Amino acid sequence: MIMARAPQRSRPEQIARRAAEILAPFLLLAALWQIASFYFPKYLFPSLADVAAHVLAIFVSWSLFAEVLATIGRILAGLVGAFVLGAAIAAAMMQLRAVDRFIGPILTFFQGIPALSWVVFAIIWFHGTEPRIFFIMTMTSLPAFTFQVLDALRGMSTDLVEMVMSLRPTRAKMLRVMVLPAILPDILTAWKVNLGNASRVVVVAELVGATGGVGYELLQQQQIFDMAGALAWTLQLVFFVLIAQRVIAFIETRAFRYRAVSERAL
Repeated sequence: MIMARAPQRSRPEQIARRAAEILAPFLLLAALWQIASFYFPKYLFPSLADVAAHVLAIFVSWSLFAEVLATIGRILAGLVGAFVLGAAIAAAMMQLRAVDRFIGPILTFFQGIPALSWVVFAIIWFHGTEPRIFFIMTMTSLPAFTFQVLDALRGMSTDLVEMVMSLRPTRAKMLRVMVLPAILPDILTAWKVNLGNASRVVVVAELVGATGGVGYELLQQQQIFDMAGALAWTLQLVFFVLIAQRVIAFIETRAFRYRAVSERAL
């Protein structure tokens, strides 16, 4: 029996279908929220129009949007610091078993410390908002980055490494030709995961230890029971994470274009 082949969709149809699949859950959530706004007080469920007005007000006011940029800068600075330090520690743990045995339990211990505890420590240890938040962001992201880079290094093919080493490459060439291409997929995945975590941690840090930023503004909205304003400031971080995720996806597409399309889609 000959099975009929499904008709192939054109590229625009595929894009439209994919966009509809992505937007459908958000449209449903927005519709439910709007329905709730008809039956509950404004301070509990403001209308989507009120939320949109607050979002627009943040975008058009430089003084308000500067608070968003300050928070984004803190997130990126903390993540870069944690990644650089974590990659160095992971390389040392990979090379020296003694370092692995000594540092591994410490990082595991750090993973169990809540973000709020790091906030308290930072307030006690540091003067100034930026050093405090940088310390908090670095310490909360450091264990994850270290273990993710370490797992990526350990996951490299031993046979492939030995084959490349037989050609006697320099350290720089070994890093560029062998190590970075092998661990880059895991590194990009680590950034995707840690971006979302960092956006949550920075709000906690700014709620307690800052006089500006999205977290600080959320505290102001909470004090006046302005739910629309709280949602608008929250959406600023959501927009940032979504844009950052798309940038990472673009980097993946460009960096791994040598792979088959089906493999990149996994």
